[in-house]
Amino acid sequence: MGWMKAAGQWAGLLALSAGLTLGLDAVALPAAWLIGPMVAAIALGVGGATVRVPNSGFLGAQAIIGCLVAHAVTPAILVTILQNWPLMLGTVGVTVLVSAVVGFVFVRYGSLPGTTAAWGVSPGAAAAMVAMAGQYGADARLVAVMQYLRVVLVVLSASIVTHILMDGRAPLPVTAESVASLDLTGFAATLAVAGIAGWAGHRFRVPSGALLAPMVAGALVQAVGGVTLQLPHALLTVTYAVLGWSIGLRFTREVLGHAFRALPQMLLSTGLMIALCAVSAWMLVTLLPTDPLTAYLATSPGGLDSVVVIALGGGVNLPLVLALQTLRLFVVVLTGPPIARLIARYAVRPADRRTA
Repeated sequence: MGWMKAAGQWAGLLALSAGLTLGLDAVALPAAWLIGPMVAAIALGVGGATVRVPNSGFLGAQAIIGCLVAHAVTPAILVTILQNWPLMLGTVGVTVLVSAVVGFVFVRYGSLPGTTAAWGVSPGAAAAMVAMAGQYGADARLVAVMQYLRVVLVVLSASIVTHILMDGRAPLPVTAESVASLDLTGFAATLAVAGIAGWAGHRFRVPSGALLAPMVAGALVQAVGGVTLQLPHALLTVTYAVLGWSIGLRFTREVLGHAFRALPQMLLSTGLMIALCAVSAWMLVTLLPTDPLTAYLATSPGGLDSVVVIALGGGVNLPLVLALQTLRLFVVVLTGPPIARLIARYAVRPADRRTA
């Protein structure tokens, strides 16, 4: 009868997700179709639900988001990077430096074991950070809680800020095709790009390859192949739900119980990270002709797929947001291990030094 129990959990998750999503959408909250399923999944996960989204489903959702970005973004993203690369690289550097300082402080003065805080506050690439943390001796469970707690708080705060800066205006509809106007050739191309490029990006271990590879491949298909990718509303609805469930169901009672004592530190470190990144967004507005909402989403500390979903409905400068977020992703993956090693070497607690 195990399948009946699982079916009941999925039914409850679906019903709660629908109710929350419709309620959030009614108040014009950006990314309501992502946040509703995510909050519902957190509630069920903490409540003891045992169902999980298969890893293939999570990767597939990322691949569709990559196609959605490719459909919406023009070659202006490359021009944006080339024209503003010193400022963009400096902004990303500030974000990484902020995370390193926060990690140093919490390793030295907090109660988190080892270099867990250093990996946990890394501003992006959550899955990669969790995977690498275990290899470098950190507590992967606590790192996972910190990373996905960061993702949830970033999504919620970014949605609220977007709602405020849009002055209550309804979010822009994400570009999608209705079933009646669906071009079957373009839809087939979308599924092919998502399937093949998403698999290749994951198979060859490209950072966030399941999202970035379809994004690049989709842009090439549209620019060179003359085919317009098609993303019907039904496909996007399912994609957002799968993505939200994948994040939310990771918050089980066991995981949170394991991290309960460190939860105040986790919330403080994540909140501090978001606040300091908001300061870098203000600096970006003063140095680059851009609006505050674009700057906030561009400097928001991950995750890439969730922030892109919010940006698509916010009417922002998407090439700038995507350029900064993608650049930050690769910088974080490349600098994560050496920064964690430096913190492990120099952030020795006074008590540990006395007992050494």
